[in-house]
Amino acid sequence: MPPESARSRLLVAAPGLLDPNFARTVLLVLEHTPEGALGVVLNRPSDTPVGAVLERWSDVVSEPGVFYSGGPVASESLIALVRGPAVDAQGWVPLFDGLGSIDLADTPADTPPLDELRIFAGHAGWSPGQLDAELAAGGWLTVDAAPLDAFTRAPEELWHSVLARQPGRLAWFANAPLDPSTN
Repeated sequence: MPPESARSRLLVAAPGLLDPNFARTVLLVLEHTPEGALGVVLNRPSDTPVGAVLERWSDVVSEPGVFYSGGPVASESLIALVRGPAVDAQGWVPLFDGLGSIDLADTPADTPPLDELRIFAGHAGWSPGQLDAELAAGGWLTVDAAPLDAFTRAPEELWHSVLARQPGRLAWFANAPLDPSTN
């Protein structure tokens, strides 16, 4: 039986995942098929203001108004996540509950009204079967996403807060030390 798709779910780095690209990260999975997977890291803001690169989007981007590091792959490519009314507009790719992505080649005037917008430079990518193997090995915890996770005003707390809201023993991980072997 093929593994269940993690599309539109969160991948939370397990406490033992010490790879500096992903330690204590929370990723939103945008695509997960037999051909591979793609997601963006939600909790790594950069110091680069959106207006310095994409001036036309600077007035509509959510606070703090900077690019987020979406992952170590293709850091020159941009992915925009938005929250707003689900629309059938060109360039809109829905995920769940009014959350989706839009094409940044358009202008803000060409898009439907947006409640939130965050832009990610780069992404995380997995080849066929790679994410499934990492999940099976326990490198990631897969949990349901909330629409506002992608727009948190406290990205440094996202890893902890996502785990703390989970039921049962999964919530215990929220208080794990950075390196569990030191516990």
